[in-house]
Amino acid sequence: MVKVAVLGECMVELSQQAADQFKIGFGGDTLNTAIYLCRCHGNADYFTALGNDHYSKVMLEAWQEEGIGIEHVRIKNGQLPGLYIINNDDNGERYFHYWRQNAPARTLLTDFPEVLNEIKQYDMVFLSGITLSLYPQDDLIALFNCLSQYRKNGGLVVFDNNYRARNWMDVSTAIQVFTKMMSLTDIALISFDDEKTLYGDHTAEECIDRWADAGVGEIVVKNGHHGCHLYKDNQRLFYPLKSVLTPVDTTAAGDSFNGAYLAAKLQGKSVQACIKAGQQCASTVIMHKGAIINRSIPLMGEGV
Repeated sequence: MVKVAVLGECMVELSQQAADQFKIGFGGDTLNTAIYLCRCHGNADYFTALGNDHYSKVMLEAWQEEGIGIEHVRIKNGQLPGLYIINNDDNGERYFHYWRQNAPARTLLTDFPEVLNEIKQYDMVFLSGITLSLYPQDDLIALFNCLSQYRKNGGLVVFDNNYRARNWMDVSTAIQVFTKMMSLTDIALISFDDEKTLYGDHTAEECIDRWADAGVGEIVVKNGHHGCHLYKDNQRLFYPLKSVLTPVDTTAAGDSFNGAYLAAKLQGKSVQACIKAGQQCASTVIMHKGAIINRSIPLMGEGV
């Protein structure tokens, strides 16, 4: 089966359980996607950097238990992974607080440039807007050159536009980097809320126009309880949700959708089945606290 190279950062997660109680775990958008991809019977290797501390070791053990390949994870002695806290309001909407400026993942490509050759050995590479926000300009240029050559050699690039304003110098810088990334993307898994944050209020159809005009051939616009818009083979389709739930925690809604969608795709399923798998998986995940739900909870996206 095709194995996916997933590039990004995982952090220690503190998720609010009650007014003054937090549960410790781990998460990060690309890692979340890798986990749900593997839980839905896909294969993924994770590319990042961690420290040699207790929590980094716990992360690696947990990833192995999930079936994620860790042979490309780099360890930087004396450093610590990033940390984030999630608070949820009464509607399940989440608010993030980060401590990540000195996390080892930020200098992965500077310290270990051979990573860019390693990802070329995979059939598919997945990364996100948060991944892009990690790296300095020189590393972004090297990454973009790598992805350009990778695509020329037949590799598929999948991009999720996850955008966190605090990770960028300003909106114009983020748009400039995202615009370059559009030209290097084969499959775009788009958060419509993040698109509106970047580009202002507009329709999902206008969002598709922007990405399609940049040359992206397969586009999924994820719009929460409003459903999904799909663009593929110059056709546009809309997939509403069968039922609208009141979420407990939306932290990994888009990430879990990505994982199930890609797992179904790599299993040769139809686009309709991929969308259904993504929606059902996300519908399960948002009914539980934290980015990574307990493995004992069956994912509705499995076997779709």
